[in-house]
Amino acid sequence: MQEIIDQFGDYLYQLGYGNKTRQCLCAQAGALLAYCQVTDVTEITQGQIKNFYEWLYECPGKRRGSSGLSESTIAHYVYALQHFFSWLEQTEQIGYNPISGIKFKQHHKNRREPLSREQVEALFAAARSLQELAVLHLFYSCGLRRSEATGLDTRDIHFKQQLLYVREGKGGKRRVIPLTERVAHDLENYYTNQRCHTKPLRLSDEPAFMLGSRGMRMSGSSYQTLFKKIMARCADAALPEGITLHHLRHSIATDLVQGGMSMLYVKDFLGHSSLDTTQVYARARTAQLKSL
Repeated sequence: MQEIIDQFGDYLYQLGYGNKTRQCLCAQAGALLAYCQVTDVTEITQGQIKNFYEWLYECPGKRRGSSGLSESTIAHYVYALQHFFSWLEQTEQIGYNPISGIKFKQHHKNRREPLSREQVEALFAAARSLQELAVLHLFYSCGLRRSEATGLDTRDIHFKQQLLYVREGKGGKRRVIPLTERVAHDLENYYTNQRCHTKPLRLSDEPAFMLGSRGMRMSGSSYQTLFKKIMARCADAALPEGITLHHLRHSIATDLVQGGMSMLYVKDFLGHSSLDTTQVYARARTAQLKSL
């Protein structure tokens, strides 16, 4: 059955999915095959898929003493299986798609309220280093995802042309992000006066635009740790509890829409495949809408 999974991975590659996403989707489809213990995909029944789906709510969790996967993770499994069986049907490896008639529980994502302009300004005012200022620009001014910031290399930012290139965004999508003069200046200031004076720990870290204190490429968790330090200095800004770097991406989307940018522009800016996704991320608060 591994051959089937490998072929599914090749199919995802042709669709433009990134390496990590392909590996995740293949692993989730493979988990169903292992659960069903079949030697032929045509043997998988609708009942087995339903049993597997229920099992995901009960299987051992990653954290000690926990059981069942989170709703978000289970939603990813459903996404993977829907793509897997759709591919099997398209390639005529199955005559009937057993997942097509199953109704799954609706997963409700946690709504991220955008930060106000005053709160965003307080974060920028609390930045105490060129690196902290650059991080806020990457996630707010450029609207990057954590994976995109992690993979950002020095060659991806053109200061004079005021452009930032995302070479492999979500789903393998590429995009170009225009930078304002201020953003380009602050990113170049970090690069010239801090990044160039930090020696990479390993050869593989040399291309990275953002390096940590030990000279390693900044990871997603390192970005979030640095963001928490900035937030700790904003006691008077009344920041919501539990905000993450992704709130900055949501906030810039809302600010762009309220500033008069078209939804299509914001869609391209954020690298969304669907305009529906952009409308969710750029959803302004009721109070903000009344002020437009």
